[in-house]
Amino acid sequence: MPRNRSILLLSLGHACVDVYQGAVASLVPFFVAERAYSYAAVSGIVLAASLLSSVAQPVFGLLTDRRAMPWLLPVGTLLGGVGIALSGLSGSYALTLAFVAVSGVGVAAYHPESARVARLASGGSHSAMGWFSLGGNLGFATAPLLVTAVVATGGLRLSPLLVVPALAGSVLCLPVLRALDRTVRGGPGTAMAAGADDKGAFVRMSLAVVCRSVVFVGLSTFLALYVQRRPGGSEAAGTAALFVLYLGGAVGSVLGGRLADRWGRVAVARWSYLVSGPAVAGVVFVPGPAMFVFVALTSAGLYVPFSLQVTLGQDYLPTRVGTAGGITLGLTVSIGGLASPLIGRLADATSLRTALMPLILMPALSWLLFRTLPEPTPPNFAAQDTGAPDTGAAGMGPVTALEHPRRETSEPDRSRSADRPPELR
Repeated sequence: MPRNRSILLLSLGHACVDVYQGAVASLVPFFVAERAYSYAAVSGIVLAASLLSSVAQPVFGLLTDRRAMPWLLPVGTLLGGVGIALSGLSGSYALTLAFVAVSGVGVAAYHPESARVARLASGGSHSAMGWFSLGGNLGFATAPLLVTAVVATGGLRLSPLLVVPALAGSVLCLPVLRALDRTVRGGPGTAMAAGADDKGAFVRMSLAVVCRSVVFVGLSTFLALYVQRRPGGSEAAGTAALFVLYLGGAVGSVLGGRLADRWGRVAVARWSYLVSGPAVAGVVFVPGPAMFVFVALTSAGLYVPFSLQVTLGQDYLPTRVGTAGGITLGLTVSIGGLASPLIGRLADATSLRTALMPLILMPALSWLLFRTLPEPTPPNFAAQDTGAPDTGAAGMGPVTALEHPRRETSEPDRSRSADRPPELR
């Protein structure tokens, strides 16, 4: 299967899964209206989905490092959809919490393995990984539209219709999994030669991702309210600002991959964070419509490094790519999200502008951390003759590109190093 088609299918499947990350918060108004849940109760539902999903992702990463599980892509997608679909059928708070938790586990199961499969299908292309990340961003952004279109017309009793994206996503990934498996069964196939882990660099990069998450989650939570309460602001202006924040993310994900193919991931991420600091300051301090320009710059600056950090984490921990994906996609995001209540408390004690001011420093911290990071040697996506079949642990036949990368240190490709920028050599 051509690489572009594989990435397109995986990106669409990613969108179908991440719809359920945004669906929980979108269901909150309907839970309050139909079931009279308190704010504390609905906060518990959102926490059950987001925190469980984020914390469980590294666990699934550890499991997939021990044994390849490509079947988690369709199964995780279905669990994510079934949990949300059933959450509207019972008025029991305990059952609602349980169904939402099932959805969170499904989302958590999907991401580490899908990041590894997408990396294999992309052949190491940063641009292709950017498109894969774009799918998730679009899925998250369209969740409110989907939930409102379904539930607002007939109430929570129509929530089973929300399973449709999960059915579509589980089917979309199957041709990619079959193609990758069939490629190696038929002869030479794509495999990754893994080197030694650089745990120090991975930890520093993860701290940078946490700082990035603090900024993005903080703005996602309070931006609309902040714009609405500014002089001349309105509810429409607040909604528009939030839309620009999400739309810039769609552009940034693709742009980051293209820039990294030319200048390297670490350099691109470093410059992105350097731009993000002044952009966040513009969001906080610049009055009038010009503020929307800074919202767009902030969004692009925060999203350009997003997919790059996933592949950087995989290359810093080449023998534990599942763990790397689980941490960069899950745990660091949830830790960053824990700052939102602190921002809210500071806003209650002072003002929302004062509470948002510390966010200006977060991109600077990410920039400083990225200054200490080396550009890792990417895995060698080389043709490999598998020879006689060797049954893999995943039960999918020979140990193929879908199975684990070979645990051997690969020498950098000296023939290509002269064509790279100095910091990539």
